[in-house]
Amino acid sequence: MNTLMFGVNVTTTAAAGDNPIAAAMRAEALGYDFISANDHPCGTRPSYETWTMLSWIAAKTTRIKVATRVLGVPFRAPAMVAKMAETLDRLSGGRLILGLGAGGSDDEFRAFGLRVASPKEKIEGLEEAVTIIRGLWTSRAFSFTGKHHHTDAADIEPKPEHEIPIWLGTFGKHSLEVTGRVGDGWIPTLEMAPPETIPGMRDRIFDAAVAAGRDPEQLTLAYNMEFRVGKEVDLPAHVVTGRPQELGEKLIGFVVDLGFSAMNFIPAGPDPERQVEVLAQDILPGVRSAASELGSSV
Repeated sequence: MNTLMFGVNVTTTAAAGDNPIAAAMRAEALGYDFISANDHPCGTRPSYETWTMLSWIAAKTTRIKVATRVLGVPFRAPAMVAKMAETLDRLSGGRLILGLGAGGSDDEFRAFGLRVASPKEKIEGLEEAVTIIRGLWTSRAFSFTGKHHHTDAADIEPKPEHEIPIWLGTFGKHSLEVTGRVGDGWIPTLEMAPPETIPGMRDRIFDAAVAAGRDPEQLTLAYNMEFRVGKEVDLPAHVVTGRPQELGEKLIGFVVDLGFSAMNFIPAGPDPERQVEVLAQDILPGVRSAASELGSSV
């Protein structure tokens, strides 16, 4: 059974006046379990490269976990990601959550001179990447020949001191099956996977896990969502909103009814710092308590 975890988004913005490092430090002080950041290195708006920024955050904090939400596999060679992940996890004291995605940013790949693969090829590449990363973490002279990635008697040392969790951001039929076969966790975004779609997607993941001889109950299901405390009519429909009690009840439902054991929050609207604070202090403690009383795995 998985422990209930709450995380919060840290923007990668490098614009004047923004300070994602300070935001991560505040999240740690507020009791969040992890912070996360997305991976979009190409663009005209000032931004930090995700891995480098999370490394700096890990150095400036002591307890909170750091999660990639999610690294686009085509941006980095999987074998190099294996080495990067082991280093960051070791230097941070075991605080890395490695989130990976097949890669949906075709314009970014094209701009950076990378091959733009088909959806099928991306999913195949994601599964191969996980295989290579795990292989390098656990084996010596690891060789792998896939359709999209390969290694030839590759070694990295040291090996990880513990199992670094790999969460996959997946949505389609075949990518969900990949998550069940090789992932440690699933991190869908509510906008793309609203609550009514979750049971069917979850069942596909669990069926694939069982077929692969894995225990689906060991998978972390992490719901990524935008939220707003209060009633604001001008927000998109996918933003989870409500007064504290109402919002708390919605989150409890995600745990008890849908099986999520982690949630990642992205504040919507003005005053994001205040929103993150209110959520941590006035809502999440009640969610933990109620979920525990209702028999969730907290």
